Amino acid sequence: MKPETASTGAPPQPVILAVAPNGAYKTPRDHPRVPITLEALVADAVACREAGAALLHLHVRDGEGRHLLDAQAYRDATAAIRRAVGDALVVQITTEAAGRYERAAQMEVVRGVRPEAVSIALREVVPDASSESAARTFFDWLRRERVMPQFILYSPQDVARYRDLRARGVIPGGCDFLLFVLGRYAAGQVSDASDLLPFLAAHDGTTPWAVCAFGPRESACALTAAALGGHMRVGFENNLRLPDGSLAPDNAALVRNAAAGAALCGRELASANEIRAMFGA
Repeated sequence: MKPETASTGAPPQPVILAVAPNGAYKTPRDHPRVPITLEALVADAVACREAGAALLHLHVRDGEGRHLLDAQAYRDATAAIRRAVGDALVVQITTEAAGRYERAAQMEVVRGVRPEAVSIALREVVPDASSESAARTFFDWLRRERVMPQFILYSPQDVARYRDLRARGVIPGGCDFLLFVLGRYAAGQVSDASDLLPFLAAHDGTTPWAVCAFGPRESACALTAAALGGHMRVGFENNLRLPDGSLAPDNAALVRNAAAGAALCGRELASANEIRAMFGA
């Protein structure tokens, strides 16, 4: 899904602006505005929607603030967000293991929630050939239930593996969404826009993709993705700082900055319903 060039006269495809407000590890000790409680998550969802986000990457926590994969907690959080913003945000749950969960539990929570969208780290859910049969069954279920999958890819090798799994039918036909994670293994987990280039070299150009990036160059990485036809994810999960290195006041500030970058690239922001139409939901 690349934007049309100016020579066609058609406008560029709207850019998906996603926000990841907390992740599995950040706490208010890292930043006082990291949303951990349900009330704080809902307030962040409202503020980030107003700033331009149309997709919320949702993590929930237990009573001690630890990463949690729990169907009821996800249902409660999704319902609270829906009460606050209606259908104006696509709510995407995560299956992230965070050192706490095995593959079976990661897949089972999705079946328990039946969410609108889910993010899946390919190397966690399909780590080797012996895991492919269970993964195929799970991915088939996602297609039948019309759950929008996003595959988290940490390296160009992950991109190549995704393409192989698609070619062999382990990941069935349909429209996927890829997330290229920039800087996860860089020194100090600081990404750079040039980190995107090896991912694009491994990509076949047919599957929609977005980037997320670690560190204060998150904005430059997001802007580069928008300029090259991709989509953007920002937020406190991976970065707490504005482009000038100062601490961002909240997640909405990072969203507003990314929205301004999309405008510089001549791309409008996608609405939640446009995202649903893109992926056949």
